[in-house]
Amino acid sequence: MELIQKTNIDFVGKRKFSFIISAIIALVGLIGIVQIGRNAANMGIDFSGGTAIQLNFSRPVPIDQARSVLARHNLREVNLQQVSGSNRLLLKLGKTTVGSKNVAELINQVFQKEFPQHSFVIENCSEIGPSIGDKLKKDTLVAVGISMFGIVGYIAWRFDFRFGVGAIVATLHDMLAMFAVFFVLNKEINLLFITAVLTIAGYSLTDTVVVFDRIRENLHRTLHQPAEKVFNESINEVLSRSVVTSLTTFLAATSLLLLGGEVIHDFALALVVGIIVATYSSIFIASPVVLELETRKSRRALNSAREEAS
Repeated sequence: MELIQKTNIDFVGKRKFSFIISAIIALVGLIGIVQIGRNAANMGIDFSGGTAIQLNFSRPVPIDQARSVLARHNLREVNLQQVSGSNRLLLKLGKTTVGSKNVAELINQVFQKEFPQHSFVIENCSEIGPSIGDKLKKDTLVAVGISMFGIVGYIAWRFDFRFGVGAIVATLHDMLAMFAVFFVLNKEINLLFITAVLTIAGYSLTDTVVVFDRIRENLHRTLHQPAEKVFNESINEVLSRSVVTSLTTFLAATSLLLLGGEVIHDFALALVVGIIVATYSSIFIASPVVLELETRKSRRALNSAREEAS
């Protein structure tokens, strides 16, 4: 299914421009991560602490109606989820939402007043303290670190260390881009967002490996051609495949974004952003980084040969 016929685009020739754009995006992402570490970003209760309450109603309560009721009582920052296959609602409230009030009592009063015809019981009310939030942040960093180490090890073993460096730079770029977008849009940073980030890291690696595979094949087949020409030809050869794959996953993620409801809206948004930047990075970041390393290696070898000859 070739949506794009044979092309001859100079991708690696534009690497300086793409490096500048990516550096700006990465800088914003790093600022966002620093703010997250300082709890100065929009942190979900998974990291900042809060209260989770589960209600079991005798009759179904429309989630949109429940959300509007909470908003009328100045509880707009409540994460509301419907437990599938039951009449249960799960509410997550940050500490700043209700201050020092008794959360369970406040929620009980609101729903008794607004839904007198729906009897309910509070099945569970649990507090997430700051210490748990700090532990989750540390565990998240460990998970990201392990995934990065695994990526470098796999690519270095399958291809070459230079390809491993290109893959890690592209993957880190994609993660930082997602943090940058969520920080700028003031979206909530929670475990669901971290799940999306790690998902895109795997997706980005898959797309990058396809490009690297073709580059490696062409490098072995055309030993005497300039490296820049080989890299460009390789990217152009797999361009159609990359676009079709990205378009398919992009349409699926966009469907979740538009039709999936409020609960998974931010998760779907992270996937959409991630798919776009992962496709961009596999073409304009990963391969040009490897080319830069390849060019420097060739220059060092040439200089050494000249020194020996002289």
